[in-house]
Amino acid sequence: MIVTLEDLAVAIATRVNIDIESAMKDANFVMDLFGFEDRIIDNILEPEDRQLFYILEEEGMLITEREETTIYDGRSWRTHYWYLNKDMILRYREEKREKKKEKKEEKDVTSVYEEIPDELWFSREL
Repeated sequence: MIVTLEDLAVAIATRVNIDIESAMKDANFVMDLFGFEDRIIDNILEPEDRQLFYILEEEGMLITEREETTIYDGRSWRTHYWYLNKDMILRYREEKREKKKEKKEEKDVTSVYEEIPDELWFSREL
């Protein structure tokens, strides 16, 4: 399953309620970090970058996970990862497409009335 830059931008714009240009910047940043991988290590994030990741996690577009390993001296070492939740991102994109389609259909129905000349609206007597 492939998530494109546009898919993520539309999902961000829809769920976080920001304009598409800002969403595209955020999506570009996220996709640059992930590259062709599904997960990244948390250590590469700056604190201000992590805020965006927390927002996207809250909306279900990112998932966190951690691995715990015992190192040679017996202590535990935790590694935190971020994963793209591709299913959710694609679902949000589809929701946006469906809303656009519904709006278009709604507009198409009301356009019937716009096609009726004004004279016909007043041709009936009450």
